[in-house]
Formats: sequence, C-alpha cells, structure tokens
Amino acid sequence: QVQLVESGGGLVQPGGSLRLSCAASGIIFTLHRMGWYRQVPGKQRELVATTISDGSTNYADFVKGRFTISRDNAKKTVYLQMNSLKPEDTAIYYCNVGYYRFSSYSTNWGQGTQVTVSE
Repeated sequence: QVQLVESGGGLVQPGGSLRLSCAASGIIFTLHRMGWYRQVPGKQRELVATTISDGSTNYADFVKGRFTISRDNAKKTVYLQMNSLKPEDTAIYYCNVGYYRFSSYSTNWGQGTQVTVSE
C-alpha cells in the first residue's frame, strides 16, 4: 500500500552534486528504516546509506564522507545529498523504507532513479 516517489537523479559531471529525494505516501504511521541502495549492470544491489527513525545513520565505505542521508519524518521523506560525485557512482539508485504496522514489519522499494556521472 505504500508508494515511494523518487526524484533528483540525472546527469552530472565528475565532482558535481545531486540530491535525491524519496517521499512515501499511503501510510499513517511512522517510518522506521529509510535508505538508499544502488545497482550497476552486472552487479548486485548494494547499500549506500540508511537512517533509522531516531536519526542514526549507516554508510557504505565507498561513500567516503561524500554522501549524507537525512530524513524529514513529518514529510515521510528521505534525502541523499551526493557531493564530489565520481564516474563509479553511476548507477540506478533505489529508495527503500521499512515500517511497523501492528505486529508486522514491511518494506517497500522505489522504482529507481538513474544517476550518471560523466564528462
């Protein structure tokens, strides 16, 4: 029942910046884990960054301090600020959210947004 709308992807030059947004709709409860994953052709989907409802965060090593994940609980939105982008950051970025509903815990994926870093 939860739908995720992603935006912010596009084409940027190396060293440039992008901010991805993912807004969740169709729910009336608090989201728990929100995060970003990415996938390139021939490789498995990998974690980029996640954040829990208390504000704690987890980053993949390859971020190297370049990316920052944040969330707006009131807007049920998670952001990924990407700075100093490199060509190897090129991938489809997927939003993922997890939430509790009574005794169940559910997760949903966004449709993905393309990020291309190239001259």
